[in-house]
Amino acid sequence: MQNQTIWLQNTQKTLENAMSKAKLSEISEWTQRQRNLYQDYFAELNKVKHVISYYHQVKAIGSSQIRLIQAYYKAWQLLKKDTHFSTPELKYMAKVYAGILKESVRQIDQLLLVVDSFQTQMSDAARLELIRQASDQADQTYFDLLSFNQQNIGLALSRARDQNDLRQIKGIYGVQ
Repeated sequence: MQNQTIWLQNTQKTLENAMSKAKLSEISEWTQRQRNLYQDYFAELNKVKHVISYYHQVKAIGSSQIRLIQAYYKAWQLLKKDTHFSTPELKYMAKVYAGILKESVRQIDQLLLVVDSFQTQMSDAARLELIRQASDQADQTYFDLLSFNQQNIGLALSRARDQNDLRQIKGIYGVQ
């Protein structure tokens, strides 16, 4: 009777161990499924974080390009009205402005290539660095345009013949 009791206790422990092992396997499988689910979720969040980083920098570049176009348009409209410039000088200015605008378009094309992750495969760090470089180039192009505008205004002011002419030029360009 004692041997049978020991045998039943051993059998009970074996069954309990088998049931615990089955439960542990089930828990382990569930944990792995959760890990895979959240791993994919965090990978997607990481992608979204990088897209948001790109978005802010790209938006700043877009704003810089808008300022460039506005400054160009305003200056060109004023220069065309200014009687102190000859037709060949205006043609030269138009070529310089066309070059600045062409560089601006090239920068936008480069930026679009970098931002479009399906066309260009690179690490996020490399992508962010190229976007930063594009931002620096856009800012430099904008400052080049402003500098050229200031040179042209200065030239118009230096060509003013008298005080009335000088006041008129200052009024046109908004110079104090």
